[in-house]
Amino acid sequence: MSKRVIRLGITGGIGSGKSFVSRALEERFGVPVYNCDQRARHITVSDEGVIRELSTLIPNAYDADGKLNKRAVSDFLFSSDEHARMVNGIIHPAVRRDMHEWISSHGEEKIVAVESAILFESGFAQDFDHVLFVDAPLDVRVRRVMKRDGVAEAEVERRIARQQSDEDLRRADSVIVNDGHADVPSQLSSLLSHLSPMA
Repeated sequence: MSKRVIRLGITGGIGSGKSFVSRALEERFGVPVYNCDQRARHITVSDEGVIRELSTLIPNAYDADGKLNKRAVSDFLFSSDEHARMVNGIIHPAVRRDMHEWISSHGEEKIVAVESAILFESGFAQDFDHVLFVDAPLDVRVRRVMKRDGVAEAEVERRIARQQSDEDLRRADSVIVNDGHADVPSQLSSLLSHLSPMA
């Protein structure tokens, strides 16, 4: 009988520190992590089907050299819920295929993790054995994003308002607090101890 790989999904609102938690998983505990945002960026410039569909939807999505016009795509994406659904309808299926290929390639691992800000909204959550929500106070999240992206507070609040963080928190299997003070590695150690018997 082959060993079962435990699939851990990591999600949380913008600025919650999902990437910090993912790095801790990789560096301290040796858990491979697939980052959906990073892979999506790669796929939008490498997958011919995605490039063709995005170009049809957003005529200036790519410049003459084939480089992604991030501003044009972002402006279209955040301008309405319908636009977000249209863009995501192109990118999400491609990312999901890529994600499952990655998981399959790590069949020798005990636990693998996938980081995604929209794990529930994308429908990916059902692909995981356990979903972890990374949480932080709103003011901490706002400060982090302002510093990271160099944007105004009002813009950060607008982005946060478009997410379903509270609902996602309720649907998650467990929560890690990442407020800058809580011991994240200790929380992860407890989580991994809980997951290990599932393997």
